[in-house]
Amino acid sequence: MKKIFYQSSLPRSGSTLLQNILAQNPEFYVTPTSGLLELLYAARANYSNSPEFKAQDSETMRKAFLSFCKGGMESFFDAITDKPYVMDKSRGWGIHYGFLSNVQPNPKIVCMIRDPRDIITSMEKNFRKNQHLDSGIVNHAEMKGTTTEKRIDIWVNSQPVGLAMERLQQILKEDIDKNMLFIRFEDLCQTPEIELKRLYTYLEIPYYQHDFNNVEQVTIEDDSVYGIYGDHNIRTVITPVESKHDEILGEYASNWIRNHYGWFYDRFNY
Repeated sequence: MKKIFYQSSLPRSGSTLLQNILAQNPEFYVTPTSGLLELLYAARANYSNSPEFKAQDSETMRKAFLSFCKGGMESFFDAITDKPYVMDKSRGWGIHYGFLSNVQPNPKIVCMIRDPRDIITSMEKNFRKNQHLDSGIVNHAEMKGTTTEKRIDIWVNSQPVGLAMERLQQILKEDIDKNMLFIRFEDLCQTPEIELKRLYTYLEIPYYQHDFNNVEQVTIEDDSVYGIYGDHNIRTVITPVESKHDEILGEYASNWIRNHYGWFYDRFNY
């Protein structure tokens, strides 16, 4: 029987890189951004609202539904791979820990995190290098999204950045974080072997010796689906990444982000 693990990371924080590092292990099947959670979520909506389920014994239906979800996940990956380990990547797994833990007791969820200033710097850099496309957030007539500071305000209050950070804060409030493993993107780039060993220990599986100087990309995604901020290409060599938030965003905006997400910096020792 397969062991299914979950990655529920912040945007622009190395989630694709981690997947492809793990893919070096011949016993791992790793997903690109996965729709598996959406299948379960849709099934839950039908189970919750359909009169056919409501009219039957609630405890019997609860057990049957959760078994349906568990069997569905296992069959989903049985049709894709014979490998014993799966790492499914979706930003929603962490906040839906309560639902997932009813389907699979004590699920293992890893979360890549990164300095929010650098997450937003990455968003701004993608915005600037795609001026030939309509970003969807700039309206000069209404003076919306026309400056870096205005775009920051949009990103911290919308998807993907704002929603991911809101979910993470709620995860901390509910103590879900105690059941998860957090890997700082900066640490993965600086000391990849140390961080991978932490991951394998958390997953409770034997360690595999990875090659951090030759990470082949095996996950394929059509980034045009995600717009100008979709960028799932990785570097083949893992090296430290220089922070450029003051240069790109400016010192004032960088300090604003630091203050806005003070809870994050306190919790993760940035």
